[in-house]
Amino acid sequence: MDNFVVRMQDVSYAYEQKDVLTNINFSIPQGAFMGLIGPNGGGKTTLIKLLLGLINPDKGSIELLQQPRDKFKDWNKIGFVSQKANSFNKGFPATVFEVVSMGLTAKVGYLKFFNKTHKEKILSTIDQVGMLDYAYENIGNLSGGQQQRVFIARSLVNNPELLILDEPTVGVDYENVQRFYEMLHRLNTQYGITLLLVTHDTGTMTEHATEIACLNTTLHFHGKPEEYKSLTERDLSKLYGHPVNLVTHDH
Repeated sequence: MDNFVVRMQDVSYAYEQKDVLTNINFSIPQGAFMGLIGPNGGGKTTLIKLLLGLINPDKGSIELLQQPRDKFKDWNKIGFVSQKANSFNKGFPATVFEVVSMGLTAKVGYLKFFNKTHKEKILSTIDQVGMLDYAYENIGNLSGGQQQRVFIARSLVNNPELLILDEPTVGVDYENVQRFYEMLHRLNTQYGITLLLVTHDTGTMTEHATEIACLNTTLHFHGKPEEYKSLTERDLSKLYGHPVNLVTHDH
């Protein structure tokens, strides 16, 4: 039997009597790189909130790491990185090392000092995302793409089994987006971290993801990138609710 880090069965959720998600059957195999796409307002953010325990489904069941979500306690095993906050204070007086160390605070304690093992773990995690040369740089001096790598390291420092990323490349230039996806690919293949990536960048995402789910209130597609690429413009227009023109990326 396959091991799933996420499983949703017949999940529905409504907000102010408006259906946001309807009868969602969705699973992420262990070790997968899942790309979640769909139009704005299609329910992607709601699905993430359900996974993180921030809201409860109106019906259906959710399992995390093969445990019922309402009984799940090992939240350190699930990392979450939101969109790079546009309101991020670039004058925030913290180095890359200090930001990443915040990920260990809940485990170590707010008033405790980091020992040698903790410090080595922080540095090795910074190295994982390719930012070791900037470990003692103020985070406000970094580019948007570099900052997102640091936020990912902050989630990775607890050794999560699942990392959820909500449109992490918003505002990041094209060249750094390519490097960002290469880093995610390495985290998935080299370190075995299961990824759930919410994105609008379907062209680049399909080159790296192992699974793709298309969500617009209901789950319109859930399969392999090769199957997704075979969808026609008409198929995608039904998903997005408006005409869609396919764009290819040269590599």
